[in-house]
Amino acid sequence: MCGIAGILSSSIDLRAEKPVIEKMSLSLKMRGPDGKGEYVDRNIALIHRRLAVIDVEKGSQPMRFGNYIIAYNGELYNTDEVRDMLKSFGYTFDTHCDTEVVLKAFDKWGESSVKKLNGIFAYAVYNEMDKSLFIARDRIGVKPLYYSSKPKQFAFASRISTLLCVPDIKPVVDENGLNEIFMLGPAKTIGNGIFKDIKELPPASYMTVKNGNIEINSYWKLTAAVNTESREQAIEHTYSLVKDSIERQLVSDVPLATFLSGGLDSSIISKVASDYYKSRGEQLNTFSVDYVDNDIYFKKSLFQPNKDSDYIGLISDYIDSVHHNVVLDNNDVAKALGEAAIARGLPAFADVDSSLLLFCKEVKKDFTVCLSGECADEIFGGYPWYHRKEILFEEVFPWSRSTAARRSILRDGFLPYGEEYLKSAYDSTISQVSFLESDSVLEKRMREMFILNLKWFMQTLLYRKDVMSMESSLEVRVPFCDYRLVEYAYNMPWEIKALDGREKGILRKAFENDLPEEIVWRKKSPYPKTHNPAYLKAVSELAAVALNDKTCPLGEMLNKDAVFNLMQNPDSLTEPWYGQLMAAPQVLAYIFQIYVWIKNYNVEFDI
Repeated sequence: MCGIAGILSSSIDLRAEKPVIEKMSLSLKMRGPDGKGEYVDRNIALIHRRLAVIDVEKGSQPMRFGNYIIAYNGELYNTDEVRDMLKSFGYTFDTHCDTEVVLKAFDKWGESSVKKLNGIFAYAVYNEMDKSLFIARDRIGVKPLYYSSKPKQFAFASRISTLLCVPDIKPVVDENGLNEIFMLGPAKTIGNGIFKDIKELPPASYMTVKNGNIEINSYWKLTAAVNTESREQAIEHTYSLVKDSIERQLVSDVPLATFLSGGLDSSIISKVASDYYKSRGEQLNTFSVDYVDNDIYFKKSLFQPNKDSDYIGLISDYIDSVHHNVVLDNNDVAKALGEAAIARGLPAFADVDSSLLLFCKEVKKDFTVCLSGECADEIFGGYPWYHRKEILFEEVFPWSRSTAARRSILRDGFLPYGEEYLKSAYDSTISQVSFLESDSVLEKRMREMFILNLKWFMQTLLYRKDVMSMESSLEVRVPFCDYRLVEYAYNMPWEIKALDGREKGILRKAFENDLPEEIVWRKKSPYPKTHNPAYLKAVSELAAVALNDKTCPLGEMLNKDAVFNLMQNPDSLTEPWYGQLMAAPQVLAYIFQIYVWIKNYNVEFDI
């Protein structure tokens, strides 16, 4: 994995802009600490920072072939297949890294080459002949790509903060940006960069930039299709697809481990990985995260029915992994909130971000690559809102069903069109859903829920995982995000997906012979968060700093009395701010992260 950036300009000689290029490169250092490279000519600057994983010695970038120069961030999981196709056309290869495969695929097939790639990626190819730039992003959106278009200048980067290194790109946020932060956050609309000058290239899209013109095209979308498989066929198909996706992502020339929570998804990944390692005479390393004294303060809830710690030892012993339990101090988690927001370039996901950042830093001490279980809940119906009929058919984002909690901390009259903005975002997403005429009311709604989760909830988790891991110089792969698996799950009938009336029923049944019964049939539990009152105290103090800083406009946006009441009476927040992971302590942490973001990036508001 790496960090990429670039500028295409028709107004200035980029060979004279070395300080800006160096500043952009430095901002990407944590994404690529193992090497850096630039390709700079009058009209183009391509910047690359490398985290070496495959072909450590020969995979330096930017890489050239003929008239094309590539800056690539990602990992390809069908490298061998695409390389073999290219060899049949006479191409030869000097490395065994996927960068060379992507570059020569573009030379052979042009824009359509991206359709042949299975992986997680964002990359740019510059054509020296016609001075054009081609940029593409993976189907699911695992790897980020932001851009800014100004008259006579186009810039792109893996990080928002990298774009803000460009002098003409201003950190200005308008009312729509504030609606994203306060009405949708920590989620955001696909394509929106929050800042007025910054946009996001959507997943499954490519763009061409030539002579000041930008054209964006989608190369993949989920389309409804008939699935006539029997129950037994679906079980076998699910098993083979999941296993193949995991095994493809175990390829690495540097140390690899897995995240292991004791839940179904990470246990499946770790079991397949452990078997793979055993076949080579090696032992898999696994990692879990917890918090000081969490066992003492844990409280059961609908969203978190049991503790991970009750199950981690069981599955680790079963697969015979070398297990590492990282226990985080609550004050450290609070202190890392600012760093997480700065890394994200946007207000972050509270301690869900900061704890992952600290966890990844610990893992990175011994490993460079990890596998994680994101996406399984979204595509196999793992969340409670798939199964609670009183929620399922509400025409709202199911993880954020009301703006009451959000309105409660905002100043009266602030963001008067917030609810309309929220409803528009929901309606726009629903309008993109592909159905069959034969779909029942339930099947149609399950397709809608699938797309809502894929384009919103999962995007939040994927961006979190990418930013926090790469800020730690750790590559995290997500096997359940294989587009083949996503396509298959989209067209799986709900009665098969939810076999035996269980969330992720088909996935449980597919792997029931590979895992202990207690793991297979355990109720879903989300990413662990701290329940320690010490964390509430810490974030309350941080939020108070944000509210009392008269030099920051945040205080003018908030109802200070309501926020102070939340510090004293956390149970007064009767509904989650965002899904199962944001109660009162996390809302206070989010307020502090907005404050850090404003101060660090000198954010200006145009409202």
